[in-house]
Amino acid sequence: MAKVKMYTLSTCPWCMKTKKFFRENNIPFEFTDYDLLSEADQKKLMKELIELGCTGAFPVVIIDKEVIIGYNPDTYKQVLKLK
Repeated sequence: MAKVKMYTLSTCPWCMKTKKFFRENNIPFEFTDYDLLSEADQKKLMKELIELGCTGAFPVVIIDKEVIIGYNPDTYKQVLKLK
């Protein structure tokens, strides 16, 4: 099974839809709510996300080493090889 990590905002509707997609498809994932981190941790994480090519938009989903920015269930399915 692919390793799924996501960075989200706790109040973002697209982030909530992303989590729901993975739950409904029984795909385990880890997530971090960026907005609930301390200011220092936010700065550190944003630096890491920018290095991955992110622009500051959420959600950021990493499936194995594939980075997907935004809510994009078709891309999630393609990367995970779901029907």
